[in-house]
Amino acid sequence: MGSWYKLDMKIHEYQAKSIFRKHNIPVPSGEIAHTAQEACQIASRLETYPVVLKAQIHAGGRGKGGGVKLAHTPEDVEKFAQELVGMTLVTKQTGPKGRKVNKILIEAGVAIEQELYLSFTHNRSTATIAIIASAAGGMDIEEVATTTPDKITTIHINPLLGLQKNQCHKIAAGIHLPDEHYGGFTGLLADLYTVFIQYDCTLLEINPLVITPDGMLALDAKIEVDDNALFRQPEIRDFKDPQEEDELELQAAQYNLNYIKLDGNVGNMVNGAGLAMATMDLIQQAGAEPANFLDVGGGASAEMVEKGFEIILQDDNVRGILINIFGGILRCDVLAQGVVEAAKKISINVPVIVRMEGTNVSEGKEILAQSGLNLITADSLKDAAGKVAALVAS
Repeated sequence: MGSWYKLDMKIHEYQAKSIFRKHNIPVPSGEIAHTAQEACQIASRLETYPVVLKAQIHAGGRGKGGGVKLAHTPEDVEKFAQELVGMTLVTKQTGPKGRKVNKILIEAGVAIEQELYLSFTHNRSTATIAIIASAAGGMDIEEVATTTPDKITTIHINPLLGLQKNQCHKIAAGIHLPDEHYGGFTGLLADLYTVFIQYDCTLLEINPLVITPDGMLALDAKIEVDDNALFRQPEIRDFKDPQEEDELELQAAQYNLNYIKLDGNVGNMVNGAGLAMATMDLIQQAGAEPANFLDVGGGASAEMVEKGFEIILQDDNVRGILINIFGGILRCDVLAQGVVEAAKKISINVPVIVRMEGTNVSEGKEILAQSGLNLITADSLKDAAGKVAALVAS
């Protein structure tokens, strides 16, 4: 089960569209391909040109990054598929390292008369579900919000009352929807709201939602699901794509460790999400950058601490490790024993700073003192952050 700091599970566009189809939300015809040969076979089954080839990764901005191609001939399909499969796609959401494309979606092209933006998300400050819509579909919605906020319409749905017809009409009016599409749009909003609730979504986004000569069509689809609700979402669990996950995060999950890889040089091992966030803040204030978020939790065992060490040290960017433990459910002596066991089994070739307070802190410090390990102790969190920052800078 996830935690408050990592609230969603992403799925691919083609997976989101399979959910849409189940709920009668119109999407283009298409299939997934893993090779250029499969792409050509799918294109031939679609029996129409142009066709669109779309890289499937867990990130937006694929079109601007070169991950979406329009093919007018079978030769185009083969050429573009060869370019896309296996490429490293870099977008604003992937970071400079990008993501490898392992599969592509082949879809029939459509005649677009108008592009719209539509999304559902949570507004936690008002405990409502927000529907955000704009006539500026197909564009970066953050840019639209900054430069032309008047083009965005937002309504808030009381989840106890559900979506109301007058709210649908308000959205339609806000995006200047042609009258002939009002009925279809109202039904579409109702179906999308059902999906959002039924699948425990944190985000449902269509960009663009297009108007065609035959009606409205979800040309794109993005769904993110609350990972705290995955126990009741077996279909979504089956959509998990290990190729899109960080290898170290996958390893951590096997041992119930909450690990998120970051780009800094100071590895962290902390118990408690709030304490972990405070630790990372102090590391930054001291002039260094955290390399990870690692919450070993309140009930961690010595083995879990050992595995946490192993995972941190697999990150080549780590030049120092800060252990910050407030002993409560996780006693300081258990943490100390885990550190000692880890040091016996793996080579720790970076400085380790330890700050412990709480239950059995004296026993924990004694275990570390008698271990013979070259550890640096700190009297406070501020002291620990300063020491590790100075070490990684030297």
